[in-house]
Amino acid sequence: MIELRTPAEIEAMRPAGRFVAETLVTLRAETTVGTNLLSIDRRAHELIRRAGAESCYIDYHPSFSTGPFGKVICTSVNDAVLHGLPHDYVLRDGDLVSLDFAVAVDGWVADSAVSFVVGTPRDEDLALIDTTQRALDAAIGAAVVGNRIGDISFATAQTAHADGLSINTDFGGHGVGRVMHGDPHVPNDGKPGRGYPLRAGLVLALEPWFLQTTDELITDVDGWTLRSADGSRGAHSEHTVAITDDGPVILTDRSFLGVD
Repeated sequence: MIELRTPAEIEAMRPAGRFVAETLVTLRAETTVGTNLLSIDRRAHELIRRAGAESCYIDYHPSFSTGPFGKVICTSVNDAVLHGLPHDYVLRDGDLVSLDFAVAVDGWVADSAVSFVVGTPRDEDLALIDTTQRALDAAIGAAVVGNRIGDISFATAQTAHADGLSINTDFGGHGVGRVMHGDPHVPNDGKPGRGYPLRAGLVLALEPWFLQTTDELITDVDGWTLRSADGSRGAHSEHTVAITDDGPVILTDRSFLGVD
């Protein structure tokens, strides 16, 4: 069921969005060569406890998984791009890291993701990250009253295709509110003018993610982590966005913290 939020409810979602933004900025700054993925999860858990927030991941058990996630943040590295289950891995120079984080504050959920390189970056990794960020900007620009879901999907895909990337539509954006994953599904490719009409009060997590040389995924032995089928690297950018009569509002905006 697709739910629309009142202006007051969108305001009530701002604390969750701000906390998610602040946490990702903190974790990004603290994640360097030599950081263990389990340390990132412990730090995120500490910040959640301190804020009185509630993790959306730790007990999350969708139909495609083998069991509850058991951690509070997704840490995807290099050829892993989505649902990366934190494990005992120490980051190395040049690793491409994606952090995906969702929590509830006072019952309202916000969801966001950021990709970056620790240590010495490869040009192709920076280019891939940049593509996801520009695709997210394009998606947000299309998230206006009067458009349709397909307009968001098309705007996302145009950016990726212009950079020579193919697109997997199995996983994409989604509705956000009282739960992390709700209707509608927002694929990262689609036809303009098609799909659910965008109305004021619709809140979406928009999340372009791309792989360098494929659009095929394989599931890791942990039952969660999604990797590229050919070993190429992936990147992921995501914001929670409210559609309003005055234009899109980025609830997980990090720019007020001096970070894109």
